[in-house]
Amino acid sequence: MHRQSTFGPSVWNTLLLVIAASAMNVACSTNAAQNPQAAGPPAMPVKVIQAQPVSIRDVGEYVATLKSRDSAVIMPQVEGQITQIFVHSGDRVQAGAALIEIDPLKQQATVKSQESARAAQEASLALAKVQYDRAHSLFEAGVVSRQDLDQAKSTLDAAQAQMDSLDAQVSEQEVQLHYFKVVAPRSGIVGDIPVRVGDRVTTSTQLTTIDQPGSLEVYVYVPVERSRQLRMDMPVQVLDSNGNVLADSRVSFISPQVDNSTQTVLVKARVANGNDVLRQSQFVRARVIFGTHDNPEVPILAVSRLAGQYFAFVAEPQNGGSFVARQKPLKIGETIGNNLEVQDGLKPGDKVIVSGTQFLLDGAPVIPLS
Repeated sequence: MHRQSTFGPSVWNTLLLVIAASAMNVACSTNAAQNPQAAGPPAMPVKVIQAQPVSIRDVGEYVATLKSRDSAVIMPQVEGQITQIFVHSGDRVQAGAALIEIDPLKQQATVKSQESARAAQEASLALAKVQYDRAHSLFEAGVVSRQDLDQAKSTLDAAQAQMDSLDAQVSEQEVQLHYFKVVAPRSGIVGDIPVRVGDRVTTSTQLTTIDQPGSLEVYVYVPVERSRQLRMDMPVQVLDSNGNVLADSRVSFISPQVDNSTQTVLVKARVANGNDVLRQSQFVRARVIFGTHDNPEVPILAVSRLAGQYFAFVAEPQNGGSFVARQKPLKIGETIGNNLEVQDGLKPGDKVIVSGTQFLLDGAPVIPLS
């Protein structure tokens, strides 16, 4: 006799589902045990570069002024009204060439008056000499006393002293008269002439400048914080507004004093200007090269910044030959082109990740690609 099963179809279906789920769990556990990476996210291919130390210059760029070493500022040595200007701005002149004339009429009258006084004194001197010669002859003949001879000698000496004084005064006034015609102290190019005919000038009035094309000096004002790094003969580069090097030089002077108003130290360097690209009183940028040091460089795109701190991802090797991304805090130095100098945070040989960094998390598996 056949016995009918006490379980219905629904119970058998449930049992079959439980057995199937158990089998799947066992299969997954076995696969995870054989391949640990199968349990996590797949490794991401990333491009990496190897951090290597490169020689980096320690530089500072500052606003500087160019000044001519062969520029003469022309000022009058007398006061008066300008009556004539003999040159124009930009003219080339030789040493001794007349530049400007200041009204000399008053001084000419003074010289003439002194010359007249000297002529009168010459007559008095001649008379005193004749009287002395006569007195000397009479004294020799015993006609006049010694006292009369001494008196004549005293009169002659006084007349001679007065004559010498007038000679000196005339010479002084004639020299003074020469100052009313301002001449070039050296050959060169006439600069701007800010005065005009009819202007009254004093000894503190600038009339013009005489410049000789050639060498200049760059005046660089370095912050006092970097003054300890300054050394004679340090390299200095003169730059244009685009950062191009116009001239190379070396430090020739370091001021022993600090400018109280700006807290800077004046540094000078001679600049050759053979092609006349640079100009007197021109503002430029000067790059002072304090030295060199070896530090790694990384592309700017490989570095991220969070709350003022810089970071980069490094492909760090794991057991079994795999790699994970590790986020490293960096201390950044100078910007060199499209790269950043890393002063701290990387060591030589580190594989810096330079692609896909926006998708990475610390500890994420990666596949480095060179």
